[in-house]
Amino acid sequence: MAAFRYEMLPTTTLELDTTNPRIRKWIEMYGPNPTPEQIHLALGVGTADTESSSTTFASLRESIKTNRGLINPIIVNRHPDGKSIVVEGNTRVAIYRSFIEDNVPGPWETIPALVHEGLAQIEIDAIRLQAHLVGPRPWDPYSKAKYLHHLRNVDNVPFNQLVDLCGGRRKELQDYIDAYADMERHYRKVIQEDGAFDATRFSAFVELQKPAVKQALMKNDFTLDEFARWVDQRLIDPLNTVRLLPRILAHPEARDVFLEDGAKEAAKLIDLPPSAPAQALSLEDLARTLSQKINQLSWKEVERLKDNPTHSLAEHLFELEETVRDICKKIRDEEV
Repeated sequence: MAAFRYEMLPTTTLELDTTNPRIRKWIEMYGPNPTPEQIHLALGVGTADTESSSTTFASLRESIKTNRGLINPIIVNRHPDGKSIVVEGNTRVAIYRSFIEDNVPGPWETIPALVHEGLAQIEIDAIRLQAHLVGPRPWDPYSKAKYLHHLRNVDNVPFNQLVDLCGGRRKELQDYIDAYADMERHYRKVIQEDGAFDATRFSAFVELQKPAVKQALMKNDFTLDEFARWVDQRLIDPLNTVRLLPRILAHPEARDVFLEDGAKEAAKLIDLPPSAPAQALSLEDLARTLSQKINQLSWKEVERLKDNPTHSLAEHLFELEETVRDICKKIRDEEV
């Protein structure tokens, strides 16, 4: 691949790559010659996805805004006629342009770029594959939490600054930090007795941060050390069955089965089959009906659930929240 130069390029004179897979998909749907506004939409500008992970458009936008620039330069192919086509970084260019349009304070008129001269198509394809299909290996959740915990509690980075830097949600970051602390304090103590530290069990401690779960443990006279032992002994497996603990521990028979055979078996006693009419509905109809029912909840009913988060309806809603979030992340091809 030919050598490249580092340059600061004018943001508004760059041409976004219409062969970019996301832009091409838009063209196939709506026709050739998309306007700049349509290209921005294809790249995700203007989406209001508050549930997405830190790699989504909204989070990337906030991170760039907080850092007042890019950590990784975009990659540009300069053609013999002088045109500068964005090979990698179309979304980042679109974000810079949106900042200019919205009069967001910052150095958005120029953007850092690695400029290649006359790249062949095979070289362009190689850049895309490395950036989007191979890419740098992402950190596992435990490693992310360890680093966040260090930044917050060792380097004393203000929490608001941490949220801005990550472009993430406050609750999610706090849960990660607290989950890391709980895992180190309780799980590490348990595994010193009989096994090796397994970082893949981390998500159980993220689930533990839900108030209903910790309340259920205390209410039934169980400690966090005992919870860690359940995780180590695979009584909690799969790990998302942590969210069932409030209902399992409140059910005497299910609790006994859980302590002997694990959450998966105990769940069979609390997960009653739906009624015949509900079983007859398609998943699409069920989702639509459930959405309507939730939207019809009165303010008084919501306040009642807020005062009693261990109420069975609240617990079912919390469980549903996690299940829906997980499947939505898979549909969007995001990290779960």
